[in-house]
Amino acid sequence: MGKFNFIKTEIDGVYVIEPTVYGDARGYFCETYNEREFAENGLVYTFVQDNQSSSVKGVLRGLHFQKTRPQAKLVRVISGEVLDVAVDLRKGSPTYGKWVSAVLSGENKRQLMIPRGFAHGFYVLGEHAEFCYKCDEFYHPEDEGGIIWNDPDINVDWQLDGKPVLSEKDKKHPSLRECGAEFDL
Repeated sequence: MGKFNFIKTEIDGVYVIEPTVYGDARGYFCETYNEREFAENGLVYTFVQDNQSSSVKGVLRGLHFQKTRPQAKLVRVISGEVLDVAVDLRKGSPTYGKWVSAVLSGENKRQLMIPRGFAHGFYVLGEHAEFCYKCDEFYHPEDEGGIIWNDPDINVDWQLDGKPVLSEKDKKHPSLRECGAEFDL
């Protein structure tokens, strides 16, 4: 038996991943990534960059993507809780413009595997969240793209508790129609 449970979502290629957690009175241990097991489940990636962010309650980051150098991301929360969202931007996909979400927390240890060709964002549900993600492409600031978080055509249910806290950049992203983001993958 493997150390991970790979759960398909409604959008092809996006998986919720549950690690096996070994715990006792001292605490716990779990693997968060195993190249062999991921590959055996069709998730073949070479990760080149790890990122971590810290956010307070109500922060919404996203929806982000890179225009010409798309990134696959394996995301997780090490403390706190977020609603993590992926929006399909793959040209010709039957789910283009659709979104899928998962609650990720330090407690449930779930991860979301997001392939290339998606916009990504998250909203902090708890008081604070430490968010980690592996990327299979380096970050290129000149290649940043985004879609406004509240695009009515996408209509993400962010489970908001009040007005979200946004960066100035995230307040100014265009709609999906305006930016026309599509990835040939």
